[in-house]
Amino acid sequence: MLNHILVAVDKSATSHQAFATALGLAQALGAKLTLVHALDVFDPASPERPTVPGDSYSVELNNILRENYEHQWTEFVSQYDSLLQQKQKEAEAAGVVVSHLQPYGRPGPAICKAAKNNRADLIVVGSHGHSGLRELILGSVSNYIMHHAPCSVLVIHPDRHHHHPPLEESAEPNPVEMLR
Repeated sequence: MLNHILVAVDKSATSHQAFATALGLAQALGAKLTLVHALDVFDPASPERPTVPGDSYSVELNNILRENYEHQWTEFVSQYDSLLQQKQKEAEAAGVVVSHLQPYGRPGPAICKAAKNNRADLIVVGSHGHSGLRELILGSVSNYIMHHAPCSVLVIHPDRHHHHPPLEESAEPNPVEMLR
């Protein structure tokens, strides 16, 4: 039985789809939902660490660069905290018991560790659709999670080939039926 669903959250379209799927499953099954975003210093969207020349004698310049980086990092963390809080409010409005986490580290290992520590029964994660050399170079969070997760994994792939007309309000998909 699925009592606890963990969903990986970022700003991508597939993450939005993964959240919607996880929320629908949590509602249908009466499961708890945990939202997770890993804070990764290697994320292309994260602020770049300043490089200080080895022969720099300017303590003041070093301090300014460090403080600027810390400010940018705080803003980066705050943006994702706001996103998690927004998704949490959506889930609460839908009647789902929900919490959120924002651990530090590479996304794959951090999400797997969060699933293990929180005894999740299912991880829902969006795939960015990387394949071949691009996946080899950039890595794949969903691939890592599929091979290292302590529980079942549902990967939501980007829908590139089908353009579905908008669903009518009365024709909402049933996430439990989607898994059959």
